[in-house]
Amino acid sequence: MVTATHPELDWLYQTQMYGIKLGLDNVHKLLTALELPAPDMKFIHVAGTNGKGSTCAFMHSMLKSASIKAGLFTSPHLVRFNERIRDAEREITDEEIEAGLAKLRLIVADWSPHPTFFELTLALALDWFRQRGLEWVILETGLGGRLDATNAITPEVSVITRIGLDHMEQLGDTLTKIAGEKAGIIKPNVPVVTGMQAPEVMAVLQRVAKAKKAPLIIVDRPLTDIELGLEGRHQAWNATLALEAVCEAGVRLPAILLEQALKQVQWRGRFQRLMGDRIILDGAHNPEAAAVLVKTWQMVFPGETAEIIFAAARDKNIAGVLEALNPIVAAWHFTTFHSPRSMPTAQLREIHHNCDLQDVPITEHEDLASALRATSAQRQLVAGSLYLVGEALALLEGEPEQFQSSLQ
Repeated sequence: MVTATHPELDWLYQTQMYGIKLGLDNVHKLLTALELPAPDMKFIHVAGTNGKGSTCAFMHSMLKSASIKAGLFTSPHLVRFNERIRDAEREITDEEIEAGLAKLRLIVADWSPHPTFFELTLALALDWFRQRGLEWVILETGLGGRLDATNAITPEVSVITRIGLDHMEQLGDTLTKIAGEKAGIIKPNVPVVTGMQAPEVMAVLQRVAKAKKAPLIIVDRPLTDIELGLEGRHQAWNATLALEAVCEAGVRLPAILLEQALKQVQWRGRFQRLMGDRIILDGAHNPEAAAVLVKTWQMVFPGETAEIIFAAARDKNIAGVLEALNPIVAAWHFTTFHSPRSMPTAQLREIHHNCDLQDVPITEHEDLASALRATSAQRQLVAGSLYLVGEALALLEGEPEQFQSSLQ
């Protein structure tokens, strides 16, 4: 949790009461006031439903291997806010966060409407990247694309990962509508890289790219015969997408450096193994991500089932996630995470009851700690939300006091 020793970060968390306000007017105003971004800074902008974080991690590792000073902006964090803003050397420090936010707080003190949590976080990141003298920044969208604060930036390359049904209340209730929002990051004459998509999604991307005269590069096969630091067949697709985007940005790596970069990449909370493989953490929070998780589990642990520790945000397709995880479940352990967005365990049980799922034991736990303490000889899988995974990481790594709960 945030404490009195971090008053500016505490103020930033309080701005979450303003909610998520999609639109670019306020962020343009904020960046103009700060004279951001730096004129010599170049960007790779990433949108999509699933695979954004992993694709960003692959690209960042490649740029680092090419001795390029590159920043990385992602969300949400898992344990500490600092994870959102980093370069090839380190994360932003607590002291740098406090100093940067103090400057922002003075600038926006009398603004109406007040900048949102995400807008301020983006401004903090770009200001830090400028201070660090970075050449490149990999920028992950927060929500959608067209009206996301990160879309105030004009990149050298746009990347759109796999698009699925998620955040439907904000982005639309069909793949076509969601694709339209994600395609909003496509800029005139800026190349855009994507992978295999549903036909209706690809039709939207092709239409928007053509209208904006943006070259559209479609990756149609995954990387093979190269060891990756992240597990799962889907990561081979993410790695290929990342490689194509880096090449479009004009960066070329010798084969030996490329292989090194792909092997060394790490991204916590994506099929992450802990306790000698006894506990697996994966932030799968929508049906498509959960289906991919199941395929990876069956590949890594063939024939095994899992005791699944599960919690989810209220606004997610929880029935769809439960149905996707059903093939590998031996027992459910429903719990919550520290956020008002977390769905109560009784509601999770009710949703499970209304689904046509196999009859396995279900236990409700008042918190994640008690769920993790549940004795079992079987492997455990913690899944359903990145917020849950972050809390689990803090507990399992013995630093629960480090966990910073967030709504966004």
